[in-house]
Order: sequence, then C-alpha cells, then structure tokens
Amino acid sequence: AVVSTQSTGIRNVLMWGFHVFVQVVGGISEIRDTQCGFKLFTRAAARAIFTRLNIERWAFDVEIFVIANLLGIGATEVAVNWQEIDGSKLVPIFSWLEMAKDLAMIRTRYLIGAWSVTTKEE
Repeated sequence: AVVSTQSTGIRNVLMWGFHVFVQVVGGISEIRDTQCGFKLFTRAAARAIFTRLNIERWAFDVEIFVIANLLGIGATEVAVNWQEIDGSKLVPIFSWLEMAKDLAMIRTRYLIGAWSVTTKEE
C-alpha cells in the first residue's frame, strides 16, 4: 500500500514487526503487505480459498495467502493509495499480540496437520 499520511512511530514499529513476523512465521515472503489493500480473486480461487478459511479475526488475510500457496494459487501485489484516518479499530500493542497469536496458530496447525487444504469440500 502507498500510505499518503504519516503513521505514528509506535504504529510504524508494530507494522514493520508484523511484516517480519508474517514472513518468518507465516511463510509469506512474496507479499510485502498482507493487511492493507484489496484482495481480488477469480470465482474459482475465492471458493477454493474461503471455504477452507479457519481464522475469522485480523490475521485472516495471512491465512488467505497460506491457503493460496498450499493450493498453488498465485498472488500479485498491486499498490493502492492508503490514507489513515482517526478512529482506527486497532489497539496497537493488543492488536499486534492478537495477530501474532493467530499467526503462530496458523503456522502450527498447518504444520501438524490439524488444518489442511484437503479437509474441506470445494
């Protein structure tokens, strides 16, 4: 995303840390920013991905890319203009911890086979 306003210092640090965490723990290295921007899918890709989605919180975006990778569905990142406005629903440190917990859960459950892309019908 192309951010057109400046974020606060703590928000920038948490955002950078989350991106690194997504790359290391989530295994998503081809997409630099999983949270901002639009996600567009073909009908077939949307059905294949969203019927297998387990996370319903902030980190669901990361699981979308994990599932797409496991199914061999490619993704391309296209920058959008992004403007932060007051009234964000994210509480910086608490939200980051929740997303980090979800990322660890995504990684662990796919690694041990508790979640699988082959367990749900298309």
